[in-house]
Amino acid sequence: MGKVTILEETTRDPISLMGRRAGVCWGSDTENPEKNYKRGLECLASGHGRVMEYVNVEMILDGYSARVIREWYTHLGGAPTRLQASTRYVDYDAFSYVTPPGIALNEQAKARYDAAMRQISETCRFLERECGVAREDAAMLLPLGMETRIVDKRNLRNLVDMSRQRMCGRAYHEYRDLFDDICEALSELSAEWRYLVGHYFMPKCMALGYCPEKKSCGKTPKKEES
Repeated sequence: MGKVTILEETTRDPISLMGRRAGVCWGSDTENPEKNYKRGLECLASGHGRVMEYVNVEMILDGYSARVIREWYTHLGGAPTRLQASTRYVDYDAFSYVTPPGIALNEQAKARYDAAMRQISETCRFLERECGVAREDAAMLLPLGMETRIVDKRNLRNLVDMSRQRMCGRAYHEYRDLFDDICEALSELSAEWRYLVGHYFMPKCMALGYCPEKKSCGKTPKKEES
């Protein structure tokens, strides 16, 4: 089970911050908290996405598979950056790993899956300790299903855009779970974050009012049917 930890550098008042930044360019009063909040909401309602890039989100994603983190890395934009646990220096002896639901619910499949993971772990240990193989070389055996940890930095606009793809019913199940965890963690930060998550973090079908996918999950009608 993965865990999302929101770091203290994350913006606590994202809507108000957007209002303050926009107010500078509009020549508005940026000392009034109520006006800043209202201005931030107006920017969101008007689709002025540039101000969303001022909202900083820094977090630790821990216990998710290397496979889903590889997908996480592909969603670039708005200058996100990240650091990941090293396979050269971190000791992955008896590494933890993610078991997909389709395997976990099948007793025979899970037994074989766990046995394969144990074999990989034992082989890595043998190569490193008995054969003197460098850890960075033995680590080539590590599977994409092993758990990993990253420190991630991105902005609100990037996360909202990511939600359109990764909260979709056709997205990889672990990615959907990861994004749900992020939504929950951000919602706990402040009332402003709860509003943003509730109103702007959603799959593209909910934002568009129809499903643009060729192979729909059926949650909403396709465009030609709407």
